[in-house]
Amino acid sequence: MRLSSGTSPVVTLRPLARSDVHAWRSARQRNAAWLLPWDATVPPGSTTRATTFRALVRRLRHQAGRGTTYPFAVDVDGRFAGQLTVNNIVRGSAQFASIGYWLDRDVAGRGVMPRAVGMAIDHCFTTAGLHRIEIAIRPENSNSLRVVEKLGIREVGYAPQFLHIDGAWRDHRIYAVTVEECPGGMVARLEAGE
Repeated sequence: MRLSSGTSPVVTLRPLARSDVHAWRSARQRNAAWLLPWDATVPPGSTTRATTFRALVRRLRHQAGRGTTYPFAVDVDGRFAGQLTVNNIVRGSAQFASIGYWLDRDVAGRGVMPRAVGMAIDHCFTTAGLHRIEIAIRPENSNSLRVVEKLGIREVGYAPQFLHIDGAWRDHRIYAVTVEECPGGMVARLEAGE
């Protein structure tokens, strides 16, 4: 599946692939210091080890096959620029998922991530049949807070010590949107606000 915007820059969501290995590593290395405060880390005492990109893709594809994760590469003007993952997909009476993402600093501030998140939400609500999407953001992460602000996604709660990030358990603000809140689609809502 490919989802693409027709605006400049052209933002495309596509399945994360093994062939992204070099671009992914290069982006992660170039952006290591910029991403460090926001990257999940392994808590002390955990038996989970850091993983290679190939192992990451294999795990995400396995989860996608089970319907619990949708791992996307974010391309900007045809070039790999980041990753967006729809995860923790719950079916049954919940029809819920959460979204996490990271972006190459070189393309930040150009409206890329709001558009990518909007396209992912539209996919989740239409094609995947989900009802609610959540995004958890550290209170200090002004760039991600701007993403939900541009999309008009409302804050629904606060989660103390929610995720282990940058070596400690970190608080997060929780944002959520339901399909009823954007009947015309999230991308259309974003474009109407621009």
